[in-house]
Amino acid sequence: MSDRLLSVNAYTTLDLIDGEAEAHDFTESAYAVVNATAPRKKPDHVKLELELDNAELEHLPAHADRVRLTPDQARELASELERYAEKVDAYLAESDDE
Repeated sequence: MSDRLLSVNAYTTLDLIDGEAEAHDFTESAYAVVNATAPRKKPDHVKLELELDNAELEHLPAHADRVRLTPDQARELASELERYAEKVDAYLAESDDE
């Protein structure tokens, strides 16, 4: 990812996954980085970040999206991710049986 805003290293949560940006008049796909962190000193929130590889984008300038989550919000998001992961796993297992 050229000109990236987020650091990508061995500690990055997810790097080079399929990403998509959707607006009213366009949809673009690109590799993406997703990272979850908390401040090292005085960790008072969980930070979730997403950046699409701007080298693959025509409409969007280089940018990263971030949200600050409380511990409860982070747990709720993690719970929802687990629930939907199980749903997809079940579907994929069912598809393999056919």
